[in-house]
Amino acid sequence: KFLADKYEEDKGLLVEKLNSWGYRDARIISDSVQSIDDKHVNVYLDVYEGTKYYVRNITWVGNTVYSTDYLSALLGMHKGDVYNQKYLSKRLTEDDDAVGNAYWNNGYIFYNLEPAEVNVVGDSIDLEMRIFEGQQARISRVRINGNDRLYENVIRRELRTKPGDLFSREALQRSAREIASMGHFDPESVNPVPHPNYENGTVDIDW
Repeated sequence: KFLADKYEEDKGLLVEKLNSWGYRDARIISDSVQSIDDKHVNVYLDVYEGTKYYVRNITWVGNTVYSTDYLSALLGMHKGDVYNQKYLSKRLTEDDDAVGNAYWNNGYIFYNLEPAEVNVVGDSIDLEMRIFEGQQARISRVRINGNDRLYENVIRRELRTKPGDLFSREALQRSAREIASMGHFDPESVNPVPHPNYENGTVDIDW
């Protein structure tokens, strides 16, 4: 069944797939939907692929907590690899063992990384990983809202995010899973929200 909103979404997915194959400049030049009869349409897409790019050099700037070798091993992209932007994003922020989680699970809630294409020569790209580490943050307050079923201390026993602990994204996610598994709350509504305070190096957690 042809659905206009899904069609628009799929056009984006098409470009994303081409990007993952190294076609960084890929785009849809034009497209059209032609009605054949009451039940059928033809879809035409004019796609520009452009050059297929490869990674040449990857440099790291601003990292002091972890060595360049360690971060490079976590990233898992090497000279000569296809420039896969989707894979790059996954290795930086999305995977459980992503570069970002090495920081976020060790208190560095203020951490930020911006990958920059600093040089493009022919079909080769040099990447610079620009890191802001910030300071380690400890949890200051943990607030629980919306609970009218259990004594609050019953919930707090399940938390791995307690005042005085270093902030950990993994601990936050595990706590959310364990509270959801108690069966007293809608799993979709168990939503921890960190509130970092850079001035004093702490973070509050609202559940």
